[in-house]
Amino acid sequence: MTAVPPAARARAVSQVALIAGMICAVAACGTETSASSAAPAPTRVTWQEPAAYTYTLHSSGGERALLGTFRITVHDGAVAKAVGLDDSGRRVAEDIPEAMPTIGALLDELDRARRDDADAAEAEYAADGHPVRISLDWEENAIDDEALYVISAYEPTDGRRVSR
Repeated sequence: MTAVPPAARARAVSQVALIAGMICAVAACGTETSASSAAPAPTRVTWQEPAAYTYTLHSSGGERALLGTFRITVHDGAVAKAVGLDDSGRRVAEDIPEAMPTIGALLDELDRARRDDADAAEAEYAADGHPVRISLDWEENAIDDEALYVISAYEPTDGRRVSR
């Protein structure tokens, strides 16, 4: 029996490992799942916008009119009162009160971004289904077209719902 020198044995083992790795890599090609064939995303609680509620909105990102922190009160499905909680928010609430959104309007903007194939249109939801964070980026490489909405201190004030 002929003894195999250690250097030759090491070279043979590394060649086998290299070939096995290449076979695995080639076998994996084409196995990526597309969004349509991937497992469905976990379902979230369906939230129906109440006719009356209050919430705090922190709006940031991009070059837009709606920047700042606001306490917004909604009655009968429309913004009834908005108070700016920081300098930017006070300016916007006083100068452009019609810019104040309901949570439903923010969800409409999210839906529009998804329909229009924005590069990013993501949301995070509370246990009851209302959004707590909406992040939009219409074009990944564009400057200042992003929007980030953080919703906190959400308090429904009656049991009626807005039909959307």
